[in-house]
Amino acid sequence: MAYQFPFGQIVRPLRQEDRTPKKVFVLGVYASAVHARWTKPGESRPVCAALAVASEPRIFWDGNIDEAREIISKIKIPKELGTLEPAGSNLNGPSAKVLDENILAPLGFSRKDAWLCDLLPETRINDSQKKVIKDKYNPQIAKYGLNEVTIPNRPTVFCDSARCMEILEELKESQAGLLILLGDIPISQFLNEVANVPYKSLKEYVNLYGYGKATNTIIEGRTIKVLPLAHPRQIGGLGFHSKDWHDMHQEWEKSTAN
Repeated sequence: MAYQFPFGQIVRPLRQEDRTPKKVFVLGVYASAVHARWTKPGESRPVCAALAVASEPRIFWDGNIDEAREIISKIKIPKELGTLEPAGSNLNGPSAKVLDENILAPLGFSRKDAWLCDLLPETRINDSQKKVIKDKYNPQIAKYGLNEVTIPNRPTVFCDSARCMEILEELKESQAGLLILLGDIPISQFLNEVANVPYKSLKEYVNLYGYGKATNTIIEGRTIKVLPLAHPRQIGGLGFHSKDWHDMHQEWEKSTAN
């Protein structure tokens, strides 16, 4: 089944495009989306400052404004409902910028060195998006012949056993010697399913080994270095976040650079 965004775009799975061998494999949680600022004529405030309207053009997209503008320009919206334009620069691709600048760069890697993956390769609807769709978009469906938004809500389980096997195959294909896990969920829903490790969360890992310390782990008979780090939201101070994880990562960046 193909899920649809507000105003009709289809949800696409985002997967690593460059399949050549890489040095590092990065595992996140779930795909984000291209966000648009939805405004109506005569209204001083936008209907929504950041409405998810399309799949990102690639995994961990950096929010490139020209790409955002091109993608959003193809979305047709009744003139009575206003216009869509790219959301603010901090609202498209913030996690990708954190990945590039605060995770890969301190380790001496660039994007070309990395194989990127998410537990769930499609976007999902979080609570704030769910509210604007319910309050602002759904009441217009019948009057303007709009499509229903069919994207599922953000789940609690992002990765079942079949998906774990798919990720394992990607990890093997990547030939990467370092596996970076972003936050608790890749630890609990992937690593704990495929390896025997004495921790189930980032906090437990840090208590055992320290923050930013990679450890050797056996996965499918192969020894690989595993480096759990905070989620980009925490690292970049994006929205609601933990100051403790943010500060801890900053200290790691400083020590790594030195």
